[in-house]
Amino acid sequence: MPRFTNLSDWLNWQETLHPQQIDLGLERVAQVAHRLALLKPACGVITVAGTNGKGSSVAMLEAILLAAGYRTGCYSSPHLLNYSERIRLGGEDIDDDSLCAAFAAVDQARGDTSLSYFEFGTLAALYLFAQSSLDICILEVGLGGRLDAVNIIDADAALVTAIDIDHRAWLGDDRETIGREKAGIFRTRRPAVCSDTAPPASVRAVAMQLDAHWYAPKDGFTWTQTGSDWSWASNHATHENLPMPALPGAHQLQNAAGVLMVLETLASRYPVTRQAITQGLLAVSLAGRCQVLPGPVETILDVAHNPASAATLVTFLESRDIPGRTRVVLGMLSDKDIAAFTDTLAAVTDDWYLATPGGERGLSARTLAGVLDSQGLGKHARQFTSVGDALGQAEAEAVAGDRIVVCGSFITVAEAQASHV
Repeated sequence: MPRFTNLSDWLNWQETLHPQQIDLGLERVAQVAHRLALLKPACGVITVAGTNGKGSSVAMLEAILLAAGYRTGCYSSPHLLNYSERIRLGGEDIDDDSLCAAFAAVDQARGDTSLSYFEFGTLAALYLFAQSSLDICILEVGLGGRLDAVNIIDADAALVTAIDIDHRAWLGDDRETIGREKAGIFRTRRPAVCSDTAPPASVRAVAMQLDAHWYAPKDGFTWTQTGSDWSWASNHATHENLPMPALPGAHQLQNAAGVLMVLETLASRYPVTRQAITQGLLAVSLAGRCQVLPGPVETILDVAHNPASAATLVTFLESRDIPGRTRVVLGMLSDKDIAAFTDTLAAVTDDWYLATPGGERGLSARTLAGVLDSQGLGKHARQFTSVGDALGQAEAEAVAGDRIVVCGSFITVAEAQASHV
């Protein structure tokens, strides 16, 4: 008999199973994967790591491969509203019954091995992929790369997206150290793609040490934007006059360029036509990434939570001129670089609505207000006990021509969405 029969009970139990919420390392999760015969997937594997742009890159890979007719599996995290968003088969979120069955299989195989919440979910995803006769699966790293649970699988091609300083307690205090951790997903004599326009030297160094096939901007591929189109080229292929990705923001070209390089490295096994690339770029969607909800007062949802993603969000907002005020609903987690984030965002913010997001790591609105006060930004800031309350007040005060921006963490965006469901 399975331990539980519904998804909520499984997830609540998994949160208490392991003594540490984040416990990087491959030994425990690899042991259980071995028992389930998951370490050598029958399908192709693309692994994606990076600080910013992971989710967007995964979504574009999935959209293009689906358009090309391949049956895909996709594992990403975190989710916004429903856990089932993390595991997709053929472009569709997994159903609860299948997920519960996978959890039961993992639970039976683990014996007395303790697994973290993320490790449990990773094994469930790999189990479901193994049952599904897939052509190719895409695995998104949860944190870092080298010691992340998805790295028990040898990727046929690996992509590292933009690298910034985040998760200092686990990954290090500088881009070189963090880059080395991200590059841990590279494999010997296999494609190692980086879409960061100025990657830390450590990323290339790891690729060279492994004799991996290294590709990076201006070091294997390039792209240029021409009006409403863009072109991409590598040493072996060229695609001109491509449509802009459906995901908002000029920064998505950087992600798309890395995605096309990954697909080019796999072309002998998974050929993709120009038509599939075009169709995938036009069809891709991903909630919470510069997501615009139109109206007299437009609302923009963005999961930006570190200084680099704040800069990207600012660039996006500056590209959308409005006559009114920008009202920012902000909720952050306690382990982030709060001051650098708010300092960057201040360039486009008229009013701050500070919220305390849920969860153990949620930073209190009072602490957030203290940071803004120390920066001289507290004059137009107010505190709220929840994201829903902060958003409700912003909506009540906004007039036509204003905009509301919800950002700071996945949890903040998720709670904003939940308050309107």
